[in-house]
Amino acid sequence: EVGAYNYMNWDQIRELYENKNVEIGNHSHTHEYLVDETPEIIKNDISRSIEIFEEKLGKNSKFFSYPFGEYSSEFKKIIKDFGFKYAFGQHSGVIDSTKDKYELPRFPINENYGKMERFSSIIKYLPLQYKNFKPEDKYVLVNNNPPSVEIEFFDNQKNIKNINCFSNEGDNWGNPNISVNENNVMKISFREKFTFRRGRLNCSLNENGKWKWFGHQFTVQIPK
Repeated sequence: EVGAYNYMNWDQIRELYENKNVEIGNHSHTHEYLVDETPEIIKNDISRSIEIFEEKLGKNSKFFSYPFGEYSSEFKKIIKDFGFKYAFGQHSGVIDSTKDKYELPRFPINENYGKMERFSSIIKYLPLQYKNFKPEDKYVLVNNNPPSVEIEFFDNQKNIKNINCFSNEGDNWGNPNISVNENNVMKISFREKFTFRRGRLNCSLNENGKWKWFGHQFTVQIPK
């Protein structure tokens, strides 16, 4: 026991691991803020976590969860090169075939977000699919903050002009400026710069009483 937290031991973890309905995913070794570190430091950290998995459980997991949900294109490549098949951020949304396997969303279900009413609601959400999302790199540098976002939807996706988006630039949730052209491409202009460390974008569309949803998270570079 450390402070107010109780930690599982390896016998308890192995007991869970042997259950066919449980997957023990990799979450790095140190859980440090790795996205701003050099590739060498990131690789050494992940390599150590894999060694522990192989020692304690016999093999590494195919799932990875970025520390704090924060990643860059370079971090994603490192995770791919280590042989992971899926990686999760910390942005909310519904997984479907159009989502990047190394930027998978997940709805939080804990603390203030863990009430049964919320759980009952989010299990009914449908994915809001899109063909392409720009920028590809979700790591926002000081010189491109706020980023310019462009989302290309499929031709058969109707009612895109009725989409509703919220974002937290300037550490203040509100509606960014949205425009949709005749090719089903939506451009988003944020009101202010995102503040360190996370920028969030959540968009939803109500179609015949059913909610479609996607979210994205931007990792914001530490100001120098």
